[in-house]
Amino acid sequence: MTAHPLPPSPAPLRARRWWPGKAGSTPAAQQGTTASRGFTMMSMLFILVALAALGLALASLSQRQQLGSAGELAAAKAYQAAFAGLELGSQQILRASGQPACPFTTRSLVLPDQLSDFTVTLTCTRTPAAGTVTDDGQALAFYTLLATACNIPASGACPNTATAEPAYAERQLSRSLGK
Repeated sequence: MTAHPLPPSPAPLRARRWWPGKAGSTPAAQQGTTASRGFTMMSMLFILVALAALGLALASLSQRQQLGSAGELAAAKAYQAAFAGLELGSQQILRASGQPACPFTTRSLVLPDQLSDFTVTLTCTRTPAAGTVTDDGQALAFYTLLATACNIPASGACPNTATAEPAYAERQLSRSLGK
């Protein structure tokens, strides 16, 4: 017996292209890929919008914190400026001999150095306006000093009631002296 050779194998079958894309893919398989691409794109868009909103919120928070810190610094400077005005007025009254009239009724001044952006308006009132009051045999005159410091003066004096600036800072201190 002789062996019969095997018949040649048929040519391999080629897959038909049903849809543009990979060879051998079917329309159903292609549709799943397109849907997942759309989902990924929407997910990325959502993440991008969420990160942009988070960045905007953080920038807004940072700005509010900086404005708050600047306001606190301005308030502390206004206090120091008003205190310096009181000290100046007190020194002028206490250094004078006797019980003089107020050395000024209203006086505005600009302070040097770190407080140069503040104006102080000093007001002095003497009680009694003339003469003295006797207490336990001692003649006395009383002085009330009012110091108002602000960083945006109106016509060179404080307080400025017309401003609506958020950076406006004002402090008012008073002191009573007897001499």
